[in-house]
Amino acid sequence: VTHIRQNGPGQLRTHDCLTVYISLLNSDLRTSRARLLEMFTDTTCDPEIMKNATDTYFSLLQGFIASLDGTKQENKLRFMQNFKWTDTLQGNTPSAQQDAIFELVSMAFNVAIWHTKFASRLAGKENVTEEEAKDVHRSLKFAAGIFKHLKEVHIPRLITPAEKGRDLEPRVMDTYMVQCKAEAQEVTIARAIELKHNATLIAALAFETANFYQKADHTLNTLEPECSSKWRKYLQLKQHFYMAYAYCYHGQTLLVSDKCGESIRSLQEAEKCYSRAEALCKEYRQTKGPGSTAKPSEQLFFTTLGGLIKNTLQKCERENGFMPNLSRKKTLSQ
Repeated sequence: VTHIRQNGPGQLRTHDCLTVYISLLNSDLRTSRARLLEMFTDTTCDPEIMKNATDTYFSLLQGFIASLDGTKQENKLRFMQNFKWTDTLQGNTPSAQQDAIFELVSMAFNVAIWHTKFASRLAGKENVTEEEAKDVHRSLKFAAGIFKHLKEVHIPRLITPAEKGRDLEPRVMDTYMVQCKAEAQEVTIARAIELKHNATLIAALAFETANFYQKADHTLNTLEPECSSKWRKYLQLKQHFYMAYAYCYHGQTLLVSDKCGESIRSLQEAEKCYSRAEALCKEYRQTKGPGSTAKPSEQLFFTTLGGLIKNTLQKCERENGFMPNLSRKKTLSQ
């Protein structure tokens, strides 16, 4: 653009050429943006299709952000358009900034959210295959990477900092990052159980997952309750659910080691955590705010754990009652 001179009657002037460039860029950007927004609600969209659409859109958006002459000078087109986005926690109240960086981080945030939802849909299927489990893990890891990159690289470049409780503020970004890690580990636990791995390993994974959810919950504890309460209820019920898992499988480990008394105590703790998770499921449904209307306590994964805890505890109690009888028989025979 800058090399075009004004000395020929048939030549475009620099200003005219720049106007054409901006017009074409705007047109292409609007088209690719509309296509990308449609994909966020298209259940047939997969990660490969999403990647192609995001690559196209962000490449065009760079025309408003990257320096036009290859230097570090600010691109004046960056502040040319006003962009509006609503937030996941603030309902339909939009945030607006006249800044292409704001558009970049907002759109990328929604791409990350799409990957978490794609993973959730895939994980919710019956009989998830090993390859599908890998896809779930991959999508959640990718989403966590986007949240981290936005927080560390692009959000600090915003002229107007993110307001409290908005999607782009540090506490919200940190919570999403940790939640992605926790949900990815859920897939690992499910596969470990399916493949009948060692109970000690499953207990350790479940304990770590519960801690992830607790950390995510604590990250939100300074946010206003009206916008974070429902999310926090979800994180808390998941924390107690996986603590119940941890105690249940730890109890199985103790039972194998003939530590029936300790095993029973561990299973009793599992019952307490499970009961608390059930109560939190009810509180979650009754709490107003943004979030799913699903009923976790009615899901198969939830009810299966309840049955496992009950059966394992009964087995421990039978074993515990059987061992003193064995001891008495040995004494009498002597």
